Amino acid sequence: MLAGMPTSAIKLRNTALTATCCGRLEPVGALGGWMTAMASLPVADRWFERTRIDDATTLVVEPHVVPLMRCNIWYVKGRDHDLIVDTGMGLSSVAGELTDLTGKPVIAVATHGHDDHIGGHHEFFDVRAHHLEAHLLRRPPLRSLSPRQAWGEQEVAMLQRAGYDMREPLFVTAQPAGFAAGSFRQQPCPRVREIGEGDVIDLGDRAFEVLHLPGHSPGSIGLWDPSARVLFSGDAIYDGPLLDELSDSSIDEYCVTMERLMALPVAVVHAGHDPSFGRDRLRQLASAYLQRRRP
Repeated sequence: MLAGMPTSAIKLRNTALTATCCGRLEPVGALGGWMTAMASLPVADRWFERTRIDDATTLVVEPHVVPLMRCNIWYVKGRDHDLIVDTGMGLSSVAGELTDLTGKPVIAVATHGHDDHIGGHHEFFDVRAHHLEAHLLRRPPLRSLSPRQAWGEQEVAMLQRAGYDMREPLFVTAQPAGFAAGSFRQQPCPRVREIGEGDVIDLGDRAFEVLHLPGHSPGSIGLWDPSARVLFSGDAIYDGPLLDELSDSSIDEYCVTMERLMALPVAVVHAGHDPSFGRDRLRQLASAYLQRRRP
């Protein structure tokens, strides 16, 4: 979600793990420290937790990932296809976690390309992302679970100023069973279908329109079901401090996105982090952002 990647306030973007938003990656030889730290962590009995929202919708989270990076993974059942919106950090198999729910072809959509949202997309055949974010799925940059090694001290300091507790040395407080730190890196998606404004994700009995919602990142998208008035918003809006000062964030574009969201007749917003909320709360969050950025 950090300004593109963090989780509930500002989201640090993935885009720049190597060169842009998140600072530079450390040389391979400098990565051993975080691996040593991982070895001392307990092994989690279960890596994922689920909450059934309704007959079609399940929320999946990684409780042992620090709040900054604890992405909401949304699984939606359809008549002809199922949909997964974002896939978490990729430390344990999200596809394996969902085997009892899947029975149809799964469409895996990335709301944007930050580290905490794309870790498991490689496990799915039908992967879709905005054309401005697709390169991050094809070549995900994350190879360290230390915020300082992955992003650099400047980004970590920015997150601290934004209100995140950055005292944890790693992105996780436990490790999955069988996790091999020495070989970790987020896995690439060889096939990514590029999508954009107005495209439709059709599940057979319901369809989601792609909304381009830039600001947090250039290619941030939401998935809008106008019949149910449900929005999967990714990190375009969530009930926490919004990150808009990443290297490729745009405050001006974020303001336009907030104006658009305020006019959307939503009933429920399922966001990329933090709890879901309704239209009144969406308008409060968007209005507060606009007052802060356009006083």
